[in-house]
Amino acid sequence: MTAALRRSFDSLSVPNFRRYFKGQVVSLSGNWMQTVAEVWLILSLTGSGFAVGIATALQFLPILVLGAWGGSLADRFAKRELLIVTQGLMMIPPLIMLTVTATGVVTPAIVFGLVFVRGTLLAIDNPARQAFVMEMVGPDRIVNAVSLNSVIVHSARVAGPAIAGVLIATVGVAPCFGLNALTFVVMIWALRGMDPARLSEPPRPDSKEPGRVRAAIRHVKETPELAMPLLLMALVGTLGLNFQVILPLLARLTFEGGASSYAVLVSSMGVGSVIGALITGARGQTGMGVIGASAAAFGALAMAAALMPSLASEIPILALLGGSAVMFAAAINSTIQLAVAPEMRGRVMALYSVVFLGSTPIGGPLVGFISESADPRLALALASVSGLIAAGGAWWISGRAGEASRAAVANG
Repeated sequence: MTAALRRSFDSLSVPNFRRYFKGQVVSLSGNWMQTVAEVWLILSLTGSGFAVGIATALQFLPILVLGAWGGSLADRFAKRELLIVTQGLMMIPPLIMLTVTATGVVTPAIVFGLVFVRGTLLAIDNPARQAFVMEMVGPDRIVNAVSLNSVIVHSARVAGPAIAGVLIATVGVAPCFGLNALTFVVMIWALRGMDPARLSEPPRPDSKEPGRVRAAIRHVKETPELAMPLLLMALVGTLGLNFQVILPLLARLTFEGGASSYAVLVSSMGVGSVIGALITGARGQTGMGVIGASAAAFGALAMAAALMPSLASEIPILALLGGSAVMFAAAINSTIQLAVAPEMRGRVMALYSVVFLGSTPIGGPLVGFISESADPRLALALASVSGLIAAGGAWWISGRAGEASRAAVANG
């Protein structure tokens, strides 16, 4: 057990990544506080599940539209300096949200607009963060580092909603926005304190080179190890990973609860996600077989979640579902990071962000409409179908690769 735990945290032996880890835990916890507060605010102002889907879609729509451009910036500029700029700019929307909610002038239109602005900044920030991990830890530790990065995201997914639930229930949503603004200061401090000499920056493309995004797309098309994981993530990202929409509606419409019930559901998924990420980091394995197994587990558990009769029975299933979801996403992320050409990493990881997060503008409103007009359980069933189809595709691809490898060996 001790050896496994050491393997799980291997990347923290790298000083720059250790500093990044600490800053991200604080910053992303604040981000989850804001996300929960925004969703609950929209639901309180409108009472509409479709409006919740629209709010979620607006956060990720810029990634769908601008994500590839953000990846091009990540390849063109030093990622650490780019992240310092984006983190500073991302303080502005929560400060404005704090002002309008504290003064009582908030409207759905204002919330939608600020969510969209935050999403626009995220479209630049996210590809740079995804690609920056390799520069901090190198290829030998990338699977472990990606898994630990998932630990950061999902630890924040536990802490952020838990704090937000308490604040919303006691003093309202406004403090969530103020605290989130302060967390970006911590992330900037972590980035500025890094040792640039220990970062392995890849060569940067010529800033005048035409068609940089087209070159990345062509690279993906010509590399099956990149194309197939991206296709599988597009499927599950669009139809399966819409829990920001499903969970508040599940809490209110299915289990007739309030903000505290919503926070419990989000936190339970977060706990499972952290455990799943630690297991992935300890195993240090990736590839289509791992992707297929985690997708199958996700599909089975999503169907189980759709069938749970009570909030108490839903909580442990959502924890397991969170673990399988992070194993699936981490396996795809690390498979892509290992297969991509270094000079293309920012742009290709932007494409990953597009299919992972940018698919939400399509899936979010669809899931919100299904949940409101029928039942949130039906949205969970749709997630189940996407996972099972992805598992079948991954296993078919893995089998084809195995046959090709055996044929190559047989032919000498």
